[in-house]
Amino acid sequence: MNLPSHGANPAHLYEASDLEKPDSILDFSVNTNPGGPPEWLKELWSSFIKIIEDYPDPTGKAASEAIASRLLLSSENILLGNGAAELIHFIARSAAGERVCIVMPAFSEYEEACTAYGCEINHVPVDVWNWKLPVEKLVKEAENAAVLFICSPNNPTGQVFTEAEIIELLQKTASSNTMIVIDEAFYDFAGESTITAQIQTFPHLAVLHSMTKMYAVAGLRIGYLAASGAIIEKLKPYCPHWNVNAIALQTAQHIAADHKYASETRKWIEKERERVMNKLTEMEFDVLPSAVNFYLFKDPALGHQQPLLHYLLQKGIVLRHTENFHGLDGRWLRAAVKKRADNDILLSLLKKWKSA
Repeated sequence: MNLPSHGANPAHLYEASDLEKPDSILDFSVNTNPGGPPEWLKELWSSFIKIIEDYPDPTGKAASEAIASRLLLSSENILLGNGAAELIHFIARSAAGERVCIVMPAFSEYEEACTAYGCEINHVPVDVWNWKLPVEKLVKEAENAAVLFICSPNNPTGQVFTEAEIIELLQKTASSNTMIVIDEAFYDFAGESTITAQIQTFPHLAVLHSMTKMYAVAGLRIGYLAASGAIIEKLKPYCPHWNVNAIALQTAQHIAADHKYASETRKWIEKERERVMNKLTEMEFDVLPSAVNFYLFKDPALGHQQPLLHYLLQKGIVLRHTENFHGLDGRWLRAAVKKRADNDILLSLLKKWKSA
């Protein structure tokens, strides 16, 4: 069975599972903000008609400066991308044919991009029940790897490596030529803390941020890389002209100035996440800790979770399978935290599953 490699593809998932798609579905495989875009963005939308006739600024200067100001960096430390996925491909291209290391489980795009550019890929696994960064193993890997990918907050587990662990790794790899990539696409769901402040100390550090998750604008495709000037200049040649559209650039400027929407979202997401996870635990599902807007769970009575995935699909509930996450291999399911009423529908169906 060839399942979609990402969430947010319900029609493809039903087709691959040989199941008829119901007329109405709830998609828990999408891990963007369930509250949708902020009101201020909706109010601005009509004004964007004025900018779509002209080509966007190919440098993205205003957006880069706004982002840099928020992070207390220089605009020379920012590279904009058509979503964080494009930037991952730039990084993979810079290491074409070389050895790369991926801390697993992790976002599948790292492997797909590195495979496309002929990289030799090595996986370093982390125990999902004992979430600690394997610093010494990674220091050893850095002796021969061009790039080391770490996803924190982690997709798909929702868990976070500590700042102390990451700084220890950066210190111990400071003399290497390895680019240490920390993907913080979901950092604003876990709090305002980001490792970007360490860029000025560690020039081999590169940090990926997505603007589409918290602000529910996945269709706009806007992400950025924060890194030393040397890394930015290394990657710029791979960046095509006008890779970020004008509406995305304008939106990025406004997002960079926003704190209120993200703060309010974090509060209710955290409360709802804990409620849902507690309910799942009461129903005797295994649930991993999470600091963000999604979580992993499984029915311990099953090995592979396909029967539960299919049961929910038939009821119109779409979860994210874990077939293509190394180390998980279909033994867990990922669910986004949605609004309370939607979460209650999922919980009700899971209760029926348990009582069947």
